[in-house]
Amino acid sequence: MNIENLLRDNIKTIKAYSSARDEYKDASSDMVFIDANENPFQTNVNRYPDPQQYKVKSKLADIKGVKPSQILLGNGSDEILDLLFRAFCEPNQDNVITLPPTYGMYSVLADLNAVEVKTVLLDENFEPEVEEILITQNNNSKILLLCSPNNPTANSFNANKLEELIIGFKGIVVIDEAYIDFSNQESWVNRLDHFPNLVVTQTLSKAYGLAGIRLGVCYASGFIISILNKIKPPYNINQLTQNKALERLNDLDGVKQEVSSILEQRSLLAKALSQIPFIKEVYPSDANFLLAKVDDANQRYSQLIKSGIVVRNRTNQLLCDNCLRFTIGTEEENKLLVKILNQL
Repeated sequence: MNIENLLRDNIKTIKAYSSARDEYKDASSDMVFIDANENPFQTNVNRYPDPQQYKVKSKLADIKGVKPSQILLGNGSDEILDLLFRAFCEPNQDNVITLPPTYGMYSVLADLNAVEVKTVLLDENFEPEVEEILITQNNNSKILLLCSPNNPTANSFNANKLEELIIGFKGIVVIDEAYIDFSNQESWVNRLDHFPNLVVTQTLSKAYGLAGIRLGVCYASGFIISILNKIKPPYNINQLTQNKALERLNDLDGVKQEVSSILEQRSLLAKALSQIPFIKEVYPSDANFLLAKVDDANQRYSQLIKSGIVVRNRTNQLLCDNCLRFTIGTEEENKLLVKILNQL
């Protein structure tokens, strides 16, 4: 597959903005910097940040076993997805394919970029309908968006089905792995060199506990990353975010301990929820949340709000009728949730 043929014509020839720190990269050297119109007085953030976030990418490359040139950082995964739309989807002409129920920002970003959304519902087991997806694509289908583990259903898609889709889809296949750290499935980052059209997105918001700094990560071929680098804002990741990300990435033992605790609590909460009379089903989870079918989602949601607990009501999502989504909290929070549910 020639990825360049999938690009919008104007993107093929676009020239990236060259910032001051692109032209002189070593901002840590003992030099007098009067090139970027910065305030000269030291505040620790008076200088522009590294536009390529080299230190963060280098650390991630070591952790994931990829090259820094295969990594792009974004202001959350949403910015990365938006860049992919801008690079590959011609407004009012191209389309993307999503598999509801899934992450709602896919359709929002499509609307923002004037791109049609074709939908193929997941099956009754929340798995992709591979044959129907491949039949649905046409010459203007540029991106297939797969969330695995999926939000809001919490399951990981069958690996064989995903491989069929990567091979059979004629555009870019994005696997959104925001919840991969809570799954025992192998990340598709390890298969990047096998599939030129594969893009994997991850985040530091979930397992790393850094939702507040908004840092998303894109892993792809060097060619795709080079295209996204040409169109991203020059300083899209601020210095405070880079510093905090490095701090957390250098504490992998702490991250693993927290993930282990969440997995233990997920198992305990799933068992407790299954014993609540008005909870009809608790679906298997590979994420840091549980999806549960209840008797009346709107009623139970309101009752929980009045009891001081905020959950997510997903009953308005396709295939999620009367479903609530419970994020795994601390041991104390989970016990309080179960106590209130039993009272209800």
